Amino acid sequence: MYDAIVISDLHLGSDVCQAKQLVRFLDTIKDDLLAARELILNGDVFDSWDFRRLKKNHWKVLSIIRSLSDHVKIVWITGNHDEPADASTVAHLIGAEIVERYIFESGHKRMLIFHGHIFDNFISKHPIVTHVVDFFYSLLHKIDKSFRLSRWAKHTSKTFLRCSAKIETEARKYAVKLGCDTVLCGHTHLERSSTSDGIAYYNSGSWCEAPCTYLTIADGSVQVHHYGDDPASDAVASEMPHPLSEGSYLESQASYLESA
Repeated sequence: MYDAIVISDLHLGSDVCQAKQLVRFLDTIKDDLLAARELILNGDVFDSWDFRRLKKNHWKVLSIIRSLSDHVKIVWITGNHDEPADASTVAHLIGAEIVERYIFESGHKRMLIFHGHIFDNFISKHPIVTHVVDFFYSLLHKIDKSFRLSRWAKHTSKTFLRCSAKIETEARKYAVKLGCDTVLCGHTHLERSSTSDGIAYYNSGSWCEAPCTYLTIADGSVQVHHYGDDPASDAVASEMPHPLSEGSYLESQASYLESA
């Protein structure tokens, strides 16, 4: 059994969210095929708070997390897409503890886990450009279902790589400040593992393109995994009824999630 599994950047409600894959993945945790004591959601669980954009598998993700919370500790770390007030209400419904950062101890390691957007100055300085880039990033996903174009765009963008490197550098400094020797982030959608100056850095990638990625923590060791490479990813996802198309999330879905 793992001490924890970490996923980030689900972006439920977006057209690029790989919700079917995510449902299958969460089912493997629910069925103890991928057993863990904690499931850590490291930011950007939702893409926006317009719940009319959620499709049936997006609702299914929330339902499975709610079911998991009966025997697995769920920790939701807020990201730049997670409005604290709305996230707090939804976190209560799915049985999650919501925090801005999380310090996790495994083996002899003290690990700092946070989304990473607090060190992304580009978003705050260039909101319009960020919106345009997000639009074209989503467009690449729709054009190329192999996701080669979107991954190529990330790996060749000097601005993106500088931003990713800055987050990694600042995250290490933040970890040292808080007395941690390992730091786990999300936000960049770029899975990564590296060690510098004695501080290990990991990024859990995203669930917006294949292969989807996640981190496992066991006895102080962190590993990056590609879900598409796992045998369990061939499992068949179960279906659920379409959610109501009108009305607020709280009114139409609270009773469903609480009874899951």
